[in-house]
Amino acid sequence: MRSVCNLVVEVVNSRRSHSSAAAHRLGAVMCKELKTKVLSLLPPTSNGPSAHTESRTDGAEILSCTAKALKEGHVVAVPTDTIYGLACLAQNSEAIRKTYDIKGRNGHKPLAICVGEIEDIYKYCKVTVETALLGDLLPGPVTLVFERSEVLNPDLNPFTSLVGVRIPNHSFMRRLCQMCGEPLALTSANISSHTSTLAVHEFQDLWPKLAVVVDGGPIGDQSRLGSTVVDLSVLGKYRIIRPGCALSSTVEVLEHKYGLSEDPGEA
Repeated sequence: MRSVCNLVVEVVNSRRSHSSAAAHRLGAVMCKELKTKVLSLLPPTSNGPSAHTESRTDGAEILSCTAKALKEGHVVAVPTDTIYGLACLAQNSEAIRKTYDIKGRNGHKPLAICVGEIEDIYKYCKVTVETALLGDLLPGPVTLVFERSEVLNPDLNPFTSLVGVRIPNHSFMRRLCQMCGEPLALTSANISSHTSTLAVHEFQDLWPKLAVVVDGGPIGDQSRLGSTVVDLSVLGKYRIIRPGCALSSTVEVLEHKYGLSEDPGEA
């Protein structure tokens, strides 16, 4: 098997157009001192079958490596359709604690879960809306909040009966959830209260605490707002918890297509 040092060197060489000089220098240090694997997803290409095959093979190796790290109880950094995130297995209580420690996150701020398919939502949430509504919003930059099911790890957000669930519009993330066979706990890849990140070098201070950093290149949405978070736990109602980057399109679906009414509720 290739050494971590070789993997990092390959990453830096393969992403000259996306990696900063700072990230390059840190990669060199990591070869000598750290066990973190920094793995680069090849950018999508339409330059012929050979390039497409190479991308698919590389992606499979990175998926396997990342899934292995998650199943061993580690925390990893991953690209999503909105911002970079930190992920661990939601059913692993120790990994959840690690995630809070890495971010310096308030223990009473919840983590969302991420799944690969709409049917997975029904395993971990008590869904109060039509399946068609889920399909209109997911996959996409939206987090839907429902009452949690008894199957979900009680150590995940033990202070609330609700849980937010995401299916990012990002093929790597969806396949990663499918490979793990259980939900990922997902939060932004940054120190708590700091700016959300759109490229891996922006959270390089966290690299030493992570088992794997998956470099998917710069994320196109420059808003850094993250997903729109909407509470659907009350039948026939919706409540916006965080406006995020898809507020208007989400409200359009909820109100005009499915007739839900806004419940201001209490934050």
